Amino acid sequence: MTNTLFIADLHLCNQAPSITSSFLKFLNYEARYIDALYILGDLFDSWIGDDDPNPLHDYLAFSLRQLSIPCHFLHGNRDFLLGRNFAYRAGINLIPDEYVLEVYGQRLLIMHGDTLCANDILYQSYRQIVQCRWVKNLFLAIPIYTRKHIASIIRDYSKRVNNNKKIEIMDVHPQLVTEIMHAYRVSILIHGHTHRPAVHKLEIYGQPAQRLVLGDWNQQGSMVRVSHNDIQLVTFSL
Repeated sequence: MTNTLFIADLHLCNQAPSITSSFLKFLNYEARYIDALYILGDLFDSWIGDDDPNPLHDYLAFSLRQLSIPCHFLHGNRDFLLGRNFAYRAGINLIPDEYVLEVYGQRLLIMHGDTLCANDILYQSYRQIVQCRWVKNLFLAIPIYTRKHIASIIRDYSKRVNNNKKIEIMDVHPQLVTEIMHAYRVSILIHGHTHRPAVHKLEIYGQPAQRLVLGDWNQQGSMVRVSHNDIQLVTFSL
């Protein structure tokens, strides 16, 4: 049976070699027998530019390029600076932040999910600033060591702030979910970001729908499997 897989929020980094190892096993086994793989952001815990000489990035680019199936990537809030240079080296296809596709007759909307957290006003303001083209170009123009320092400061500050936020603030806004699914004319939404894996049954203006939330790969792996017959949120041991 053919199927397509969706993953997100692996947060790969040098400090978590076990997750990297689990991802490589996933590529060598699960990803060998599918039609396509979609990575919905935050594949990396941090990305300061395609010119970062981190050996981990080269190793992962090589591993991804060995895939014999199409691999698509949309940006997360941690790796939104990942560019065409790395995509070319890895043999992956960059897709828009909000992307509609048809898989086995089912129309899906996929996204990272951070833009759905409308109640987190502080984060949304930050996102609007750092996603500006001129801000990104300015950041990428400064030396690598300065970028690393800035990224470290931002990560530490983000951790402190998020520890004091209510869970409801960092979760998706239900009305926004309804509006965006209606706007794209879909009954299935797949996203990550919140690290709260679940399948939510919805009703979009009188029609049944569902929102599938991918988990991170901290304690266990998480993926959504779409086949001709069904769509499942699957967790597995790392």
